[in-house]
Amino acid sequence: MEGYANLIVEQEGPLLWVRLNRPDVLNAYTNELGAELVRAFGQADADDSVAVVVLTATGRVFCAGADVSAGAEAFDTKSGEGAKNFGNRADGARADSNFIAAMMNCRKPSLVAFNGSAAGVGLTLTLPCDIRIAADSAKFGCVFTRRGLVPEAGSAWFLPRLVGLSTALKWCMTGALVPASEALAAGLISETVPADQVESRARELALEIAQNCSGVALALTRRMLWHFSGEAGPGGALSVDAALNIALGAKGDVHEGVSAFLEKRAPRFPLTVSADMPETPWWPDRPDLPR
Repeated sequence: MEGYANLIVEQEGPLLWVRLNRPDVLNAYTNELGAELVRAFGQADADDSVAVVVLTATGRVFCAGADVSAGAEAFDTKSGEGAKNFGNRADGARADSNFIAAMMNCRKPSLVAFNGSAAGVGLTLTLPCDIRIAADSAKFGCVFTRRGLVPEAGSAWFLPRLVGLSTALKWCMTGALVPASEALAAGLISETVPADQVESRARELALEIAQNCSGVALALTRRMLWHFSGEAGPGGALSVDAALNIALGAKGDVHEGVSAFLEKRAPRFPLTVSADMPETPWWPDRPDLPR
């Protein structure tokens, strides 16, 4: 699709492929790339023909982290060089920080296919996504403290939820690169495959979701899991799950899902995310906050 300078965005049936596309600099992150991610995930959210977003990259590395072509001044916004990574903001906030909200608020499931290694923001920009798979040769690093920085892109919230506080502390305190096997054991990624099979496996997994699941049910499910998993008990989830299933039970997707199961055929769900989502007051619309 046109209009992207740092991404390749292509629709393949129900899948929207979003590829970081700065391979000559190892897909190094810039403020412009972040702004394009906002657009791509917003596009996926608004388009009912898109069922799953697959985020990957061109070249041999997924993302080496922030663009440091400005050298030691790469993160210094006072000198002006840091604008490449943080944008031009006088209030100290990142101009591109809403890419985290765009990913979290997207009602379509998102799958990350790490074709190679990811470090710094190259890793943390993927944490709001739902499923991550990786090349078995990939390495991952929360390298911020080694650069005199702190974990960003909301990763101080995301990372402990995904891998546990102990592992998050170890990775962030050492700043060391860890192999895919350690990332798999910690739960950061769900599976590894040989590098030349990453895209085909991502396609297979994404199509399994897209072809078998209700888009409305998927949107609600990802919101419920992200929202309620951090609560101390099941009360919050119990307060909405029965009501949602009662509401959905009278709608066409449940009728179709049960019929397809009994008739041993692929489902053709009639509901759309754009028009048929029930109200979810337990997930307030706060695009300024990662949730």
